[in-house]
Amino acid sequence: MTPYRDTATSRHDTATSGHVVGALQALVSAEATAEAPAAAIEAGDLEQAVWVRLLEQLGGDGPPPDAARWVRTAVRAEARRARRTASRELRYRHDPSADTTGGPERAALRNERRRALRAAVARTPGNCPRLLTAMLSPHDPTYREIAGTLGISQGSLGPMRSRCLGCLRRMLAAEVAAPEHRGKER
Repeated sequence: MTPYRDTATSRHDTATSGHVVGALQALVSAEATAEAPAAAIEAGDLEQAVWVRLLEQLGGDGPPPDAARWVRTAVRAEARRARRTASRELRYRHDPSADTTGGPERAALRNERRRALRAAVARTPGNCPRLLTAMLSPHDPTYREIAGTLGISQGSLGPMRSRCLGCLRRMLAAEVAAPEHRGKER
């Protein structure tokens, strides 16, 4: 059950809250932008966490006596919380070959698709086999790493990738039969 509040008091609280939020907006943004990189969090996310904490403060005890100090303390506390959370998180590593759902038939089909793809990649012309093999790597290399491995500029990697994927797509489309029409043909 919520306690009874006088409407005049709640209007005054809303006006006070709006005034405090407006006055602190630039400070919260600047502090969050400064602390975010060290916490490995986006500045907007850190800023939102501080606003939530400020609204909780305004709803409970009213505005803090030294709002600027409160904002700096709250931003740093939220940044520490984000760092602790990030240090406890485990990286998600999904190994598709370990997926046992579907039984051995699906595993055999997946492996056959991989073999067909690798064989098609090997038949592509020019530098395409090296590029596509690097892109299919389970280590998920960046464009910079791929460009360094291939000895080409990073800027030319995108157009080259597009040409190689187009070539691979045409090769695989020729090998795969077109699906049959089900029902009436139009």
